[in-house]
Amino acid sequence: MAYKKQTEIQIIAPVGLAGSGKSTVVDYFTAQGIPKVYMGGTMYQMMEEAGIEITWESQQKFREEMRVKEGQDFILKRVIKNMRQLIDAGQKKIIMDGLYTWSEYKILLHEFPGQVTVVAIVAPKHLRYQRLQNRPERPMQPWEIKERDWSEVENMQKGGPIAIAEHFIVNDGSLEDLHNKLDELTQATHFCKSPLQC
Repeated sequence: MAYKKQTEIQIIAPVGLAGSGKSTVVDYFTAQGIPKVYMGGTMYQMMEEAGIEITWESQQKFREEMRVKEGQDFILKRVIKNMRQLIDAGQKKIIMDGLYTWSEYKILLHEFPGQVTVVAIVAPKHLRYQRLQNRPERPMQPWEIKERDWSEVENMQKGGPIAIAEHFIVNDGSLEDLHNKLDELTQATHFCKSPLQC
């Protein structure tokens, strides 16, 4: 059943392949006081409750097994409940971290009609690879990145929400450049904590 329409509610969902800069985008909005709902955090909690060590490989396996067992939207069902709680508590803006699949995208639009804006964060492949290889936590080898890209596109339907996004941000410059583009996005979508920020 769709959630009751509230025109002032806005949910922004950044999407993109690994290394595109989604986490940096989420951090930009949370720094402004906008609450985050983290789909990955929901899965981590489920894995911990099941006694499974959290690694990239175990996450991938757990996610795919759970999607077979409970459906493509097994995490989203829990996340939607969290978002409704935030809205009922008076939150009008929410940043959703971790929208992946086409099925999740369609369900989200149904549950929150007219309130969801998908923003695709894109970057050249060589730059994504460079970022993932050089990151301080869990650096990846090129073959691992390629394997992850293929898995996310083929098994997790990640391409659909990226292709259908309302806004595209090319993250191929400095952090300052990215923040300037996000400032422009904030102005265009009025996605800000208070009118003074817009």
